[in-house]
Parts: sequence; C-alpha cells; structure tokens
Amino acid sequence: TPNGLWQVREAHGEAVCEVGTPVKCGQMIRMTHVTTMNNLHTHGIKSPLSNQHEVTGFGGGNGDGDRGDNWKVVCDGGGYFSSSAEYWERSSPIMLQSETTGRYLGSSSSVQFTQQNCGRNCPIMNHLEVFARNSNDQYTQWKVEMGVHLYK
Repeated sequence: TPNGLWQVREAHGEAVCEVGTPVKCGQMIRMTHVTTMNNLHTHGIKSPLSNQHEVTGFGGGNGDGDRGDNWKVVCDGGGYFSSSAEYWERSSPIMLQSETTGRYLGSSSSVQFTQQNCGRNCPIMNHLEVFARNSNDQYTQWKVEMGVHLYK
C-alpha cells in the first residue's frame, strides 16, 4: 500500500545521493516515509509491547532529522544468513542496524497492537510493533516486496 512506502536516502549528515545510485552493503542510509516525510528513527526508549527499543517516525514532516535516523545496510547476517553481495539486491534479505544504538530493526507477528493493549480507538489497531533489538535473527530480516526502483 502507498502508506507502507519508504524512500531510501543518504544518511543524515552525508552528501545527497543521486537518484538511481545503488546502495552498497555496509552503507549508512536514512529511510523516509513517503506519505508523512518522517524518518525511521530509534533511540533508547523502551518499546511498548516487546520491551525492545522503540522505533518511530521522526521529524517535522520535511525529511530532516538526526543521526538516530541512520541505518547501516547489513547484507551478511553474521551467520544467520550469508551473502557476498556488494550491493543491496532487491531479491535478497537484509538487516538494518542503527548507527546510534547498534540495534537491528525488527518485527514479529506475536507483537501486535490490539484493543487489549492499545485501547478501543487505537489508531494502529492490528499493526505489528516495529522495534530495534540486540539480536540479528529471523525477526530482523527485511526484504523489498514492492516499490518504485530506479537504476542508473
């Protein structure tokens, strides 16, 4: 859905990257939500359901932010899965590791917002909690499923 689209951008504090430039494994990036223009962000605050680190949309709706928005593209899972790729490949799983906390972006179907844990008028009812965790495991694998992909 359009509400689930994120733009891959240069990391906070880095020079603007040219559209269509391949993303290297190990490169720092920033993910900006296309609809709200807020950045995927983490910090040391405990997440409400899983007690990991909270992940939020951060910024004033203009794509600006801070280093808490920077994520390293990890193409080799350090034993969990293995890849010798030089670049982030659309068909391959990756992990995103926070520059500021060292934690990995994760989610699990067992951590869902419901009426019981979020209230009757919960604005994110039935959504999964996204969190940052110490482990790089099955909960921290991400794969691109849809989007607009531009190549040079």
